[in-house]
Amino acid sequence: MNIDYARQQMVQQQVRAWEVLDDAVLRVLAEVPRERFVPDTYRSLAFAETEIPIGHGEFMLTPVMEGRILQALGIEAEMSVLEVGTGTGFLTACLAALGADVTSLDIHGEFLSLARRNLDSVGADRVELHEMDATAELPERSFDAVAVTGSLERFDPRFVHALNPGGRLFVVVGTAPAMEARLIVRDGDSDWRSTALFETVLKPLVNGEEPPEFLF
Repeated sequence: MNIDYARQQMVQQQVRAWEVLDDAVLRVLAEVPRERFVPDTYRSLAFAETEIPIGHGEFMLTPVMEGRILQALGIEAEMSVLEVGTGTGFLTACLAALGADVTSLDIHGEFLSLARRNLDSVGADRVELHEMDATAELPERSFDAVAVTGSLERFDPRFVHALNPGGRLFVVVGTAPAMEARLIVRDGDSDWRSTALFETVLKPLVNGEEPPEFLF
Protein backbone atom coordinates (compact mmCIF):
# COMPACT_ATOMS: atom_id res chain seq x y z
CA MET A 1 0.00 0.00 0.00
CA ASN A 2 1.24 3.47 -0.88
CA ILE A 3 0.86 5.07 2.56
CA ASP A 4 1.07 8.69 1.44
CA TYR A 5 -1.45 8.13 -1.36
CA ALA A 6 -3.84 6.30 0.99
CA ARG A 7 -3.65 9.15 3.50
CA GLN A 8 -4.38 11.73 0.79
CA GLN A 9 -7.34 9.68 -0.42
CA MET A 10 -8.67 9.50 3.15
CA VAL A 11 -8.61 13.29 3.35
CA GLN A 12 -10.09 13.97 -0.07
CA GLN A 13 -12.70 11.20 -0.37
CA GLN A 14 -13.82 10.89 3.24
CA VAL A 15 -13.04 13.96 5.33
CA ARG A 16 -13.55 16.69 2.72
CA ALA A 17 -16.64 14.91 1.38
CA TRP A 18 -18.28 15.33 4.82
CA GLU A 19 -18.02 19.12 4.87
CA VAL A 20 -14.62 19.46 6.52
CA LEU A 21 -13.28 22.28 4.35
CA ASP A 22 -10.82 24.07 6.61
CA ASP A 23 -7.52 24.07 4.71
CA ALA A 24 -5.39 23.91 7.87
CA VAL A 25 -7.32 20.91 9.17
CA LEU A 26 -7.11 19.07 5.85
CA ARG A 27 -3.38 19.78 5.65
CA VAL A 28 -2.73 18.40 9.14
CA LEU A 29 -4.77 15.26 8.50
CA ALA A 30 -2.82 14.74 5.29
CA GLU A 31 0.55 15.23 6.99
CA VAL A 32 0.31 13.59 10.43
CA PRO A 33 1.03 9.86 9.89
CA ARG A 34 -2.17 8.31 11.23
CA GLU A 35 -0.85 4.82 10.57
CA ARG A 36 1.68 5.22 13.40
CA PHE A 37 -1.15 5.68 15.92
CA VAL A 38 -3.10 2.56 14.89
CA PRO A 39 -2.46 -0.78 16.66
CA ASP A 40 -0.38 -3.11 14.49
CA THR A 41 -3.24 -5.61 14.20
CA TYR A 42 -5.42 -3.00 12.49
CA ARG A 43 -2.76 -1.16 10.48
CA SER A 44 -4.57 -2.03 7.22
CA LEU A 45 -7.57 -0.03 8.47
CA ALA A 46 -5.57 3.09 9.31
CA PHE A 47 -7.30 5.19 6.64
CA ALA A 48 -10.74 3.55 6.68
CA GLU A 49 -13.82 5.40 7.92
CA THR A 50 -14.26 3.05 10.85
CA GLU A 51 -13.70 3.02 14.60
CA ILE A 52 -10.55 1.00 15.31
CA PRO A 53 -10.30 -0.99 18.57
CA ILE A 54 -7.43 0.13 20.80
CA GLY A 55 -8.10 -1.86 23.98
CA HIS A 56 -10.14 -1.46 27.18
CA GLY A 57 -13.27 -1.49 25.01
CA GLU A 58 -12.23 1.84 23.46
CA PHE A 59 -11.86 2.90 19.82
CA MET A 60 -10.03 5.47 17.73
CA LEU A 61 -12.30 8.13 16.35
CA THR A 62 -13.02 7.91 12.63
CA PRO A 63 -11.13 10.28 10.29
CA VAL A 64 -14.32 12.24 9.60
CA MET A 65 -15.04 12.73 13.29
CA GLU A 66 -11.46 13.83 13.89
CA GLY A 67 -11.76 16.35 11.06
CA ARG A 68 -15.06 17.70 12.31
CA ILE A 69 -13.74 18.16 15.84
CA LEU A 70 -10.67 20.03 14.61
CA GLN A 71 -12.73 22.23 12.29
CA ALA A 72 -15.34 23.05 14.93
CA LEU A 73 -12.73 24.16 17.46
CA GLY A 74 -11.00 26.51 15.02
CA ILE A 75 -7.54 25.83 16.44
CA GLU A 76 -4.97 28.58 16.01
CA ALA A 77 -1.31 28.84 16.99
CA GLU A 78 -0.64 29.40 20.69
CA MET A 79 -4.12 28.33 21.77
CA SER A 80 -4.36 26.21 24.92
CA VAL A 81 -6.44 23.08 24.38
CA LEU A 82 -7.80 20.47 26.77
CA GLU A 83 -8.42 17.07 25.20
CA VAL A 84 -10.54 14.62 27.19
CA GLY A 85 -9.68 11.10 26.04
CA THR A 86 -6.14 10.72 24.72
CA GLY A 87 -6.44 7.23 23.27
CA THR A 88 -3.45 6.50 21.04
CA GLY A 89 -2.67 10.21 20.67
CA PHE A 90 -3.60 10.88 17.04
CA LEU A 91 -6.02 13.75 17.65
CA THR A 92 -3.54 15.06 20.22
CA ALA A 93 -0.85 15.13 17.53
CA CYS A 94 -3.18 16.95 15.13
CA LEU A 95 -4.01 19.60 17.74
CA ALA A 96 -0.30 20.13 18.37
CA ALA A 97 0.43 20.27 14.64
CA LEU A 98 -2.09 23.11 14.36
CA GLY A 99 0.05 25.02 16.86
CA ALA A 100 -1.85 24.43 20.08
CA ASP A 101 -0.45 23.76 23.54
CA VAL A 102 -2.29 20.55 24.42
CA THR A 103 -3.19 19.11 27.81
CA SER A 104 -4.64 15.64 27.26
CA LEU A 105 -6.38 13.47 29.86
CA ASP A 106 -7.11 9.77 29.88
CA ILE A 107 -8.38 7.45 32.57
CA HIS A 108 -6.19 4.59 31.24
CA GLY A 109 -2.51 4.91 32.11
CA GLU A 110 -1.69 2.32 29.44
CA PHE A 111 -3.08 4.64 26.76
CA LEU A 112 -1.00 7.53 28.02
CA SER A 113 2.20 5.46 27.80
CA LEU A 114 1.29 4.40 24.26
CA ALA A 115 0.33 7.94 23.26
CA ARG A 116 3.61 9.32 24.57
CA ARG A 117 5.58 6.86 22.43
CA ASN A 118 3.45 7.66 19.38
CA LEU A 119 3.73 11.41 19.90
CA ASP A 120 7.48 11.20 20.36
CA SER A 121 7.77 9.15 17.16
CA VAL A 122 6.30 12.02 15.11
CA GLY A 123 8.06 14.80 17.01
CA ALA A 124 4.88 16.18 18.57
CA ASP A 125 5.86 18.42 21.44
CA ARG A 126 3.90 21.03 23.41
CA VAL A 127 1.79 18.19 24.82
CA GLU A 128 1.16 17.30 28.47
CA LEU A 129 -0.46 13.96 29.31
CA HIS A 130 -2.27 13.29 32.59
CA GLU A 131 -4.01 10.23 34.00
CA MET A 132 -7.33 11.60 35.20
CA ASP A 133 -11.06 10.78 35.24
CA ALA A 134 -12.52 13.91 33.65
CA THR A 135 -16.00 13.07 34.91
CA ALA A 136 -14.67 13.52 38.46
CA GLU A 137 -12.01 16.23 38.12
CA LEU A 138 -10.41 18.59 35.63
CA PRO A 139 -7.13 20.52 35.65
CA GLU A 140 -7.23 23.63 37.82
CA ARG A 141 -6.84 26.06 34.94
CA SER A 142 -8.83 27.24 31.94
CA PHE A 143 -8.34 26.69 28.21
CA ASP A 144 -9.12 28.30 24.87
CA ALA A 145 -10.70 25.09 23.58
CA VAL A 146 -11.92 21.77 24.97
CA ALA A 147 -12.45 18.59 22.95
CA VAL A 148 -14.40 15.78 24.63
CA THR A 149 -13.78 12.66 22.56
CA GLY A 150 -16.40 10.44 24.20
CA SER A 151 -20.10 11.15 24.47
CA LEU A 152 -21.93 12.29 27.61
CA GLU A 153 -25.43 11.15 28.43
CA ARG A 154 -26.14 14.59 29.89
CA PHE A 155 -24.33 17.84 29.29
CA ASP A 156 -21.77 18.64 32.00
CA PRO A 157 -21.32 22.42 32.52
CA ARG A 158 -17.92 21.86 34.12
CA PHE A 159 -16.47 21.63 30.63
CA VAL A 160 -17.78 25.12 29.84
CA HIS A 161 -16.34 26.42 33.09
CA ALA A 162 -12.98 25.05 31.95
CA LEU A 163 -13.02 27.54 29.05
CA ASN A 164 -11.58 31.02 28.89
CA PRO A 165 -14.07 33.71 27.76
CA GLY A 166 -14.56 33.22 24.05
CA GLY A 167 -13.39 29.61 24.32
CA ARG A 168 -14.96 26.77 22.31
CA LEU A 169 -16.10 23.33 23.44
CA PHE A 170 -16.83 20.31 21.24
CA VAL A 171 -18.98 17.68 22.92
CA VAL A 172 -21.41 14.92 21.92
CA VAL A 173 -24.46 14.60 24.17
CA GLY A 174 -27.26 12.06 24.36
CA THR A 175 -27.86 8.32 24.17
CA ALA A 176 -27.74 6.05 21.14
CA PRO A 177 -29.18 6.28 18.60
CA ALA A 178 -29.99 9.96 19.19
CA MET A 179 -26.76 11.77 19.99
CA GLU A 180 -25.94 15.32 18.96
CA ALA A 181 -22.54 16.93 18.41
CA ARG A 182 -22.52 20.48 19.77
CA LEU A 183 -20.21 23.46 19.63
CA ILE A 184 -20.48 25.61 22.75
CA VAL A 185 -18.89 29.05 22.99
CA ARG A 186 -18.39 30.66 26.37
CA ASP A 187 -19.36 34.34 26.24
CA GLY A 188 -18.85 35.21 29.89
CA ASP A 189 -18.65 33.85 33.40
CA SER A 190 -22.13 32.36 33.28
CA ASP A 191 -23.17 32.80 29.65
CA TRP A 192 -22.60 30.48 26.72
CA ARG A 193 -24.07 29.70 23.31
CA SER A 194 -24.73 26.17 22.04
CA THR A 195 -24.96 25.24 18.36
CA ALA A 196 -26.05 21.82 17.09
CA LEU A 197 -23.52 20.59 14.52
CA PHE A 198 -24.68 17.14 13.44
CA GLU A 199 -26.22 13.90 14.66
CA THR A 200 -23.90 11.02 15.41
CA VAL A 201 -23.28 8.02 17.66
CA LEU A 202 -20.13 8.04 19.77
CA LYS A 203 -19.01 5.64 22.48
CA PRO A 204 -19.60 7.19 25.92
CA LEU A 205 -16.74 8.66 27.88
CA VAL A 206 -15.73 6.29 30.69
CA ASN A 207 -18.17 7.15 33.51
CA GLY A 208 -20.01 9.48 31.14
CA GLU A 209 -23.22 7.48 31.31
CA GLU A 210 -25.83 8.15 33.97
CA PRO A 211 -26.28 5.29 36.45
CA PRO A 212 -29.45 3.26 35.78
CA GLU A 213 -32.58 4.19 37.64
CA PHE A 214 -34.20 1.46 39.70
CA LEU A 215 -37.94 1.38 40.06
CA PHE A 216 -39.52 -0.19 43.13
